[in-house]
Amino acid sequence: MTTQTVQPDNPTRVVAIARATTKKRKARPKRLLLGIAGILTFLVIWEIAARIGLVDARFLPPPTEVLPAFFTIMTFADFWKAMGDTVVTWGIGLIIALVAGTIVGVIVGLSPFLRRATHTTVEFLRPIPSVALIPLAVLLFGAQMEAGLMLILYASFWQIFIQVLYGVGDVDQVAMATGRSYGFNQWQRVRYIVFPTMLPYLMTGLRLAAAVALILAVTAQLLIGTPGLGLESARAQNAGLYVNMYALILSTGVLGIVINLGARALERAMLSWHESVRGELPS
Repeated sequence: MTTQTVQPDNPTRVVAIARATTKKRKARPKRLLLGIAGILTFLVIWEIAARIGLVDARFLPPPTEVLPAFFTIMTFADFWKAMGDTVVTWGIGLIIALVAGTIVGVIVGLSPFLRRATHTTVEFLRPIPSVALIPLAVLLFGAQMEAGLMLILYASFWQIFIQVLYGVGDVDQVAMATGRSYGFNQWQRVRYIVFPTMLPYLMTGLRLAAAVALILAVTAQLLIGTPGLGLESARAQNAGLYVNMYALILSTGVLGIVINLGARALERAMLSWHESVRGELPS
């Protein structure tokens, strides 16, 4: 009579996912503390540099002057109007770029002929910086929101379009052939096979495009004079109100942090099923 040694079962997939999630949750406070420490270090260096004369405090006031001004301007209605103009311009431009980049990316990505036919054109247009289009935007729209939208759309479109192309190119052709054999039409194959594969790439492109869109929105306001935080910063500079200027610059940085956190939260929500979000599972 032989005795069998019973080995404990390996953790199930659900348990593995739970463990990976727990590890991530434990790491979040540490990352948050490191982020706060980095900001505080930057502020201390800035304060010291202004106080000891390493930089001219007239043109780079210390944070002990800028931060109170930042909280003060938040009580002004004009500040929130400028913030609203910036957010609206950013949001409209990003949404247009998202729709256009996704649709064009899927159409081109699914057609080998179109990929070959557009490759040279894409590689020619993509490196052109959006700021190079400022003269054209001014000629077409003047100092209107549409000029900023043009710059945002051009820059953000490529971020999304290229990622969608990569995503469509990563689709399993065996799965596509299986879908055809089951009688899926083109729309069904895109919805049930292409889109799930493409979605992680699309979310990466959206997160990158969100940051680029904010940069171009503020750039258009600074250089063209479209309404928003950039225009208010330029006006403060021209009036010699440097403390207010840096407070407005700080507000654009805070807005960028909020946009990045929102984009990451959306990415986690949309990709809760994906390996990159739920954590690497042990083998």
